[in-house]
Amino acid sequence: MAERVLVIGSGGREHALAWKLAQSPHVQQVLVAPGNAGTANSGKISNSAVSVNNHSILAQYCKDHNVGLVVVGPEVPLAAGIVDDLTAAGVTCFGPSAKAAQLEASKSFSKSFMDRHNIPTARWSSFTDPQDACKYIQDAEFPALVVKASGLAAGKGVVVARDKDEALKAVLDIMKDKAFGSAGETVVVEEQLEGEEVSCLCFSDGITVSPMPPAQDHKRLLDGDQGPNTGGMGAYCPTPQVSEEVLQEIKRSVLQKTVDGMREEGTPYMGVLYAGVMLTKQGPKVLEFNCRFGDPEGVRGHAPP
Repeated sequence: MAERVLVIGSGGREHALAWKLAQSPHVQQVLVAPGNAGTANSGKISNSAVSVNNHSILAQYCKDHNVGLVVVGPEVPLAAGIVDDLTAAGVTCFGPSAKAAQLEASKSFSKSFMDRHNIPTARWSSFTDPQDACKYIQDAEFPALVVKASGLAAGKGVVVARDKDEALKAVLDIMKDKAFGSAGETVVVEEQLEGEEVSCLCFSDGITVSPMPPAQDHKRLLDGDQGPNTGGMGAYCPTPQVSEEVLQEIKRSVLQKTVDGMREEGTPYMGVLYAGVMLTKQGPKVLEFNCRFGDPEGVRGHAPP
């Protein structure tokens, strides 16, 4: 591994990545940009003020400072093509390309992809007209109570409604009142799934997958899961709900199928693939994908109120 590693991001996730990378005898120094108080001058770890938004400046910084590997934490720079641009400049990166990151950056793309490759997920449809979305909620033969802003909304762009009226209000909040800005120009409305929700992450080189132990997180505010979804308020691992048999099923029917499908479509997926999965009576079903490690939350799911 490279002697000097640059971690992109500023959260607890990046602190954890830097902490673990610094333990390697192959790593001399870990830089974190922009980093946080926990990553400032801590042994091998220090913060960097280099711009992470200007990719040409960042690439030159990596060359000037002999950075051998860049590890990208958050989804926004991944969706903006940071891996594409740095790789083109000759800098080695860990993370998916912008096209591959669409699995998280566009929920509409993600759901269509799952349908094309027979990856189990909730029934759904996407809309750019709020009236069409509302009609779908009213007429669906199943509880179409999950309303999602299709774009990136920092983990807050999902409403799990208690009833049709709340789902209709969510559509108007997202599409007319722009509750999540441009992320809500397209919305995905989908079936509410019931069961235990787990987060299943894996490493992928574009061909194979290597799963990590599954985790569960705490998302909804207030005791008894009465409040709205958050970006996550803590997580635990391992999860007793996921047997080795179930994990192998998720690896086969979700993780490997996704990596195979992306490669078949000419967009190999390399990095961390994160599947939020509901363990339903019909088997595991995907709630959504993330294209990176959590921070430290799981996915924004469908756990019934």
